[in-house]
Amino acid sequence: MKQLIQKLIQLKARRAIKKFKPRVVAITGSVGKTSTKNAIAAVLKKKFDVRVAEENYNNEFGVPLAILGEKSPGQSVFGWLKILFKCEKHFPQVLVLEFGADKPGDISALCELVLPEVGVVTAITPVHVENYGSDMEKLVAEKRKLIESLPANGLAVLNGDDERVRGFATMSKAPVVTYGFGSADVRGSETTIETRDDFSFEPGENFAKMKFEAFLKNYATPLRRASGGTVAVVMKNSLGRGQALAALAAIAVGDYFGLMIEEILPALASLEPPTGRLCPLSGIKGSLIIDDSYNAAPASVSVALKVLSVFEPRENRRRIAVLGDMGELGTFSEAEHRNVGLQAASVVDLLVCVGEKARDIANGAREAGLEVEKIREFTNSVEAGRYLDPEVKQGDIILIKGSQSMRMEKTVKDLMAEPARAGELLVRQYGKWLLT
Repeated sequence: MKQLIQKLIQLKARRAIKKFKPRVVAITGSVGKTSTKNAIAAVLKKKFDVRVAEENYNNEFGVPLAILGEKSPGQSVFGWLKILFKCEKHFPQVLVLEFGADKPGDISALCELVLPEVGVVTAITPVHVENYGSDMEKLVAEKRKLIESLPANGLAVLNGDDERVRGFATMSKAPVVTYGFGSADVRGSETTIETRDDFSFEPGENFAKMKFEAFLKNYATPLRRASGGTVAVVMKNSLGRGQALAALAAIAVGDYFGLMIEEILPALASLEPPTGRLCPLSGIKGSLIIDDSYNAAPASVSVALKVLSVFEPRENRRRIAVLGDMGELGTFSEAEHRNVGLQAASVVDLLVCVGEKARDIANGAREAGLEVEKIREFTNSVEAGRYLDPEVKQGDIILIKGSQSMRMEKTVKDLMAEPARAGELLVRQYGKWLLT
């Protein structure tokens, strides 16, 4: 039954693409897909009717639903039949989609379902690599298929800071635009973060403001009109390079679609970070939570720790990292967890490790010289939250991150100032997730 429904949903999606002929932007990569998808959609909405999935629909089931603008009805046969027989009365001009690559063949199958005009590749790290026999080159080759599939009149948008991704340029029939903080067509300066001077974080306020400059190389007409080729980008409640990279990619895509920089910058300024992805939340006792609980991979944990390091709590306030297992790393698992511990040791005042694999995070931190009394280890996220509840003080900055399976949002819920708003502010607050 599942395979039959999948084929029927895909067939309906193909028919919709053939009938309405929307322009399609597809994003792939190991990290940053959702932030990049949301930034691109926010920019394109300034000029076009855009459809973008609210959920993380990036596989053979999810992408057809994203195309059709539907949400999964789960186990409801009636719900699936309703989608299949629904008459499509309206279709957007542009689709902004995520393409996942959990296993070999995924990207090729999605490109056969809907061929993108624009392909964006964020970064490639060992996430899901165990599904590729722990062979990074096979994972890289799978991601590259998006760029190889693009038409000659399309556009490849590549993260120039990732050597593997940058190398995809030679495989593209379409023109290539790079973005990043190094040598790139759309290049960002180092980010700065402004936050409250008193380090008391209350519900309902803007917790931080990120600023950086974007240098726009003269590769396309609209952005050439920007004064001096450099523009100031301001993003509220956005933290770190990941969000800035998403904005740079959105600038490149927006330019390709003919938007002026004067249209692009306000869209980025009003953009809110996705739930569970470096999202600042008010915590108990006037603390600040950096909620990065959606998922975890080595590169994204490194980025999150760098964000945490930017905050410099005053007096006896602390930087606290609550880090859970990173999944699907195959033979890289022990080394990658240890590397996280080595990095965390130079950043945190308190390290809370959650899960069996996270023991290697603790081992790495001890190896790097972090005092034993500043390291705590727990089996699950609920135990970690219970420990931190009486421990947290006003002005503490608490980073919470781990793979989806670790359910780190439970720790966030225990420490957030407004737990009654968990359904609005946290990830996985519906259906089966609330029962496990």
